[in-house]
Amino acid sequence: MRRAMVLIAALAACRAQRAAEQPRHYGLGRAATEQDIAARDVDVGPDGAGLPPGSGTAAQGEVLFTQKCASCHGPHGEGVAPTNLRLVGRDPRAENFRFASDPSLPRSIGNYWPYATTIFDYVRRAMPVNAPGSLSNDEVYALTAYLLAANEVIPTTTTLDATSLKAVKMPYVGRFVPDDRRGGREVK
Repeated sequence: MRRAMVLIAALAACRAQRAAEQPRHYGLGRAATEQDIAARDVDVGPDGAGLPPGSGTAAQGEVLFTQKCASCHGPHGEGVAPTNLRLVGRDPRAENFRFASDPSLPRSIGNYWPYATTIFDYVRRAMPVNAPGSLSNDEVYALTAYLLAANEVIPTTTTLDATSLKAVKMPYVGRFVPDDRRGGREVK
């Protein structure tokens, strides 16, 4: 028993010594510069706050979609089973917005997306999946224009930029309830 106590005391002393010897900083990383922060501060809100300069058309977006998106989302945005969701396709059965009672309704951009500006935001930050954040602002505007035109939300001749994108009203924006939670206990 005494040997066990001596062994435990020796291990505790060894741990304490190792903890005291470990450096407080491991020499990894560096403080973020203002340029580093600005490069990552690219979110766009539902009201369009944060939209960058640039522009694009649906025709330009269709070419980009074929090159960078169709392999996952299908040639026309119809989705590729089983994991890549449908992006294009307004379903007339969705007019009553019965998504809770009819799971067969496609949750495509034209049926189930509240703000056009957040399409831009998502594409800009997360797509294409193999190189997220690699698209230029003009390419993102063009892809957004293509997706909105393909879903019959805007005319195919529309040129999107920060001003015109903010003005786009999605078909079912009024069916979504704004999330006004502020955090803390009331959210839990």
